[in-house]
Amino acid sequence: MDIRQIKVELEKLHGASFGWAMACCNYNHAQAEDVLQMVYLKILEGKAVYGGKSNFRTWLFAVIRKTAIGERRKAIVRALASVVTVDEGAVRRSFELESTAQIERSELQSRFRKALDRLPARQRETLHLVFYEDLSLREAAVVMNVSIGSVRRHYERGKKSLRQILDGEDSGYEISWGRTENSGALL
Repeated sequence: MDIRQIKVELEKLHGASFGWAMACCNYNHAQAEDVLQMVYLKILEGKAVYGGKSNFRTWLFAVIRKTAIGERRKAIVRALASVVTVDEGAVRRSFELESTAQIERSELQSRFRKALDRLPARQRETLHLVFYEDLSLREAAVVMNVSIGSVRRHYERGKKSLRQILDGEDSGYEISWGRTENSGALL
């Protein structure tokens, strides 16, 4: 793929890429923008090279995820270097308040997001990739750099846990959400 084709693909996938960057950055808009900009630079400078082993979207999402993880690690190291003692509960509450303030969601979406946030990270990532990004489980496995069996397990456990969380709330989730599963998700 030459640079012109890559630019065309990046433009086509920008919306989905930003959505995935937001998910990888805990819905922090500024961080997601920074991560996506870094990803685009890596690609255009040749530091991240598409090898054609998977489809372009899957490869791009993997680059976004790895970049976001790297930036999160750098931020943690910077924070630890500048702070002598940290109240972990206060830091967590601060991040939650910041994330909540940045995203305006309807009541139903907010409850669903909270339920999704209660899932373990791998289950949450798998469900996001399959439901929000319409990737198959095989593509999600490539993005997450795990085996297809592992993704299947996270997918099934995540759906089951999410149902239990939402059924445990008295919020009317027992009625259909109007969302059909991605039929290609199982392959």
